[in-house]
Amino acid sequence: MKWQRETSNSIKKQAGQDIVILLRNWKKRQMRHRVYQALLSAALAVSCLVLITMIYYYVDCSIPSVINVRAGQEESFRLGVPATGEIISVSDQGSSNIPQGAVNIDLSRTVTLKAAMESSYQMQVKLFGFLSFKNVDIRVIEDQELIPVGAPIGIYVKTDGILVVGTGDFQGSDGVSYSPGKYILKSGDYIRKVNGETVTEKDEFIALVEASGGREMQLTVERGEELMEVKVTPVRDAGGDYKLGVWVRDNAQGVGTMTYIDSMGNFGALGHGITDVDTSTLMHMEGGTLYQTDIVEIQKGSAGNPGEMTGMIIYSNDRILGDITENSVRGIFGVCNQKALEMGVREALPIGLKQEIQEGPAQILCSVNGMTQYYDVEITAVRLDHDNVNRGIELTVTDPELLEATGGIVQGMSGSPIIQNGKFIGAVTHVLVQDSTRGYGIFIENMLEH
Repeated sequence: MKWQRETSNSIKKQAGQDIVILLRNWKKRQMRHRVYQALLSAALAVSCLVLITMIYYYVDCSIPSVINVRAGQEESFRLGVPATGEIISVSDQGSSNIPQGAVNIDLSRTVTLKAAMESSYQMQVKLFGFLSFKNVDIRVIEDQELIPVGAPIGIYVKTDGILVVGTGDFQGSDGVSYSPGKYILKSGDYIRKVNGETVTEKDEFIALVEASGGREMQLTVERGEELMEVKVTPVRDAGGDYKLGVWVRDNAQGVGTMTYIDSMGNFGALGHGITDVDTSTLMHMEGGTLYQTDIVEIQKGSAGNPGEMTGMIIYSNDRILGDITENSVRGIFGVCNQKALEMGVREALPIGLKQEIQEGPAQILCSVNGMTQYYDVEITAVRLDHDNVNRGIELTVTDPELLEATGGIVQGMSGSPIIQNGKFIGAVTHVLVQDSTRGYGIFIENMLEH
């Protein structure tokens, strides 16, 4: 009987343990199930967020913030998005006197607008006809014709102040390492004055530092939009000269392509601004000069290497083409002299607005063999509201002759006019480092907004 009781107790104990194990396993399965559900829900939420972001980005890129239309002419465009537009204001009248909701434009279909010269409009875009998305400015512009040039140019610009490229250490006369300008001056600063006196030349600034005798100097510095006063004390280096430990620059040179000449004898070039090679900031320009240049060497582009056109610039008066008056993110602009005007031998072409550009064949005008000529390209995408004003057009070089000569788009071709269907639509601005046959362009209307 005792053996039977012990056996019975043992069986009960084992059964209890089995139940406990089953409960534990059930709880673990439940926990794993809840974790799985949480992970699945999180993944679903992330996927929905990514999808919504992609849809938002696509719709935002499809709806330009600004639409230019020609005065008195019918302009047609199709955005192809599920949205409607409503005119909410007129520039010369303030609020629109059109009753709210009276004029709804279906942006998923072809839209035709005709505007008077004296008015510009603002259109409110609503997704699916009810969800307010963004406002679009409809600007009325005069029709314009430009002479496409496509010729190489030499560029010299003088900075507006002394540009600080960077700071560094040097060995002092006592053998100790010094960097007086560190933490006081920054890359991208422009030194305007030294002890209250305006400075414009790098050599002049260096001479003032050397003549300081180690006395504290007060510098007037432009940093971004702010003008500030800083103090710094030069230190004598191992060679006996006084230094601040800063690298400075007062000019920049390069080679690019002239884009157009307008009816007033003004030019536009590059399609992007001149930036400092070390700081990558847009250079503040005091003035500049355009020179005739000859291409002496072409390094073909390849995967990982964008290639380059090397030009010879002779800084002589008889080779000057004009004055550079503006350096902006949209290019460099200025006034042509007679020598430059003689380069504009081609017939002026009407400008093509961005809504008129189509994916498909086009041409670029450039000079790679001593002669300016057209080469075939394919426009692969049109970004109506791209964040970068210089990359609204995506293109691929298809011309065998140009591919043989350059491998595609190379540095120095920036500014080459882009022509489609007899209209001047833009200029080449960038090349893809991974694929030199592909690149970007700026809308010509963006260049004309400088």
